[in-house]
Parts: sequence; C-alpha cells; structure tokens
Amino acid sequence: MLPRDPLARFFTLVVVMYATWYLIYELVIHPWGLLDRAVIDNLAWLAGGLLQGMGYDLLPDPAFDTNRYLGVQGGSHLWIGDACNGLGLFAVFAIFMIAFPGPRRHKPWFTLLGIASVHLINALRIAALCIITTIDYEWLTFNHDYTFYVVVYGWVIGLWVWWLVRFARGNKPAPAA
Repeated sequence: MLPRDPLARFFTLVVVMYATWYLIYELVIHPWGLLDRAVIDNLAWLAGGLLQGMGYDLLPDPAFDTNRYLGVQGGSHLWIGDACNGLGLFAVFAIFMIAFPGPRRHKPWFTLLGIASVHLINALRIAALCIITTIDYEWLTFNHDYTFYVVVYGWVIGLWVWWLVRFARGNKPAPAA
C-alpha cells in the first residue's frame, strides 16, 4: 500500500521501481546483452552519421569488434561501453515520469520524446568526444567524466522541469495577445 502523502508516495514509487529495474537489468537484460548491443549499435550509427555529415572521415571498424568503436581520421577510436549507452538514464527518466504527478494522457508521449532526446544528446556527446580526440586526446577523460555528465544530466533535469512547469501542475500556456 502506497503512502497518502504525495512526497512519500513519489519516493516510495521511485525506490520500488528503480530497485525492480536494477534487478531486471542486472539479472536478465545485461547478461542477455541484446538490448545494450542494439542501443550501442544505434548510437554508433547516429554519431557516425553526424560526424560524416560534418565532413569527418570515420576510422574503419576494428576487425575484432565492430560498432562498439567509433573514431574519426586524425583521432583515436572510442569504445562505447554498456555503461555509456544511456539505458540506465532512460530508466531513471521513465521512472520519474511514471512516479511524478501529472496528466496520464501526456506521460507516454513525453516519456518517449524525452528518451529519444536523451539518446540523441548521447549520440552528440559521442560525436563530440570523437572530435575532441583529434584536438588533444588528453581532453577526452575530463570531457567524458565531467563536461558531458553536466550536459546530459542537465538535459534530463531540464526535461523534468519542463514537465513540472508545463504539465504536472496543470499550468496552461498564457493565451497569445
């Protein structure tokens, strides 16, 4: 039974859903590997397309593991690991959307749009990291570990704020004058 207090209800739902997600991911999804691999393949495809669209020539895939590595001429290959594919962030975003108050009719499309936008931001992050390796490889660790955490998590927080301001409180945009 869920608590009546809205804040306690929210945190209870988040903790239960995240624990459930974590167990399912660690015991079933991650060992299975296909979902992680599909997301990484799509990230590499998107980031590679963005880089080629900006005029960069991609490094050939290493023969030992295609689609987990991406790089551009003049730089180094980057390895896209399971922890960098964004699945955990998709889950956290979806869990918060499910647990947070707001009109149910808007939650599905907003959640899917949010997950898609986080995936695109992650592809942009990977493309930017590939470009950074062409400038100075030593900048890679700092940007991977700090700069892009702020960007990606800032985006997710911005989505939550948008939900809160636009939908969760029942606010309606002001009529055009």
